[in-house]
Amino acid sequence: MHVFSKQNPLPSSLKKESMTKLRTIVFGTIALAGISASAFAQAPIERQPPPPPSDQQQTQPQYQQPAPFNQQAQPPYQQPGQPPNPQQAPPPDQQQGPPPPPPMAPQQLDQLVQRIALYPDPLLAQVLTASTFWDQIADAASWAQLHNNLTGDALAQAIQADNLPFDPSVLALLPFPSVLDTMARDPQWTGTLGNAVLSQRPDVMDAIQRMRQQARNYGYLAPNSYDNVVDNSGYLEIQPVNPAFYYVPVYSPAVVFFAPRPGFFVGGAIRFGPVVAIGPAFTRFGWGGAGFVWGGHAILIDHRPWGRTFANRAVYAHPYAHPYARPAGGRTEVHHEEEHRR
Repeated sequence: MHVFSKQNPLPSSLKKESMTKLRTIVFGTIALAGISASAFAQAPIERQPPPPPSDQQQTQPQYQQPAPFNQQAQPPYQQPGQPPNPQQAPPPDQQQGPPPPPPMAPQQLDQLVQRIALYPDPLLAQVLTASTFWDQIADAASWAQLHNNLTGDALAQAIQADNLPFDPSVLALLPFPSVLDTMARDPQWTGTLGNAVLSQRPDVMDAIQRMRQQARNYGYLAPNSYDNVVDNSGYLEIQPVNPAFYYVPVYSPAVVFFAPRPGFFVGGAIRFGPVVAIGPAFTRFGWGGAGFVWGGHAILIDHRPWGRTFANRAVYAHPYAHPYARPAGGRTEVHHEEEHRR
């Protein structure tokens, strides 16, 4: 074995061969680098859109879009003066979509309505009718969260300025972001409730009365500084103390519809959210007379019976006395953009 050092240098023939190999490696590397650089230089640059502002990400939750229920898509709201007969179902040869869902048993309906049974009557009437437009709830909840700083007349003006495409029953809930949030986060429950309202309205109303009677018998439901609880011929009505101010009750169905354990303070089982003012500007959404005729199993919107059913759901348009007249054109969001500029 040869040992090369200063005293024993590398033979000239080996040195020449090593230098030749080194030049080959260096020039080959440079050539490959040039090809790679050229390839990268010719590759197109894909520009990604900027992320939305952080304030929108925080105030507008991403709701899961509901899966299709046993209910066909709803048409846009029809302006008064052009609606078909609201009580008349389309001819059999024009009817489309699947048959109504099978009836729910009373025990199933009791569980279905528990989370809303103690709402004041006008708010409950709007929730029941809006649930039949379940496919609009997620978008409405996002809009309500994005504009939760607006109240009263300013909110009513923003609803019309943004040219929202929702049914008036859904527009009526925009002052209540927490209610829309509850409905949007559980689209399966909302769709099931909507189908039950369309096909089993008397049974749904009877279930609500059973739950109210149960909550009152256990001492949870009683008149307070927010709502009056009135027994009207055996039907329990819940009306706001001031018809212009609403407070959404917050409670656990696992508590208020069961016998309290010994020593439990029933007076603290139902809490109330912040006040929501419903003034004259909201009468166009049916608030001027929303409620129930419990004995006749009728839902009242704007003092008129709401007659939408599973059979006529594709053509029904409620004859509001103060309809929400949307201007021509698509939905706009200029109002919200101007708020951010300010």
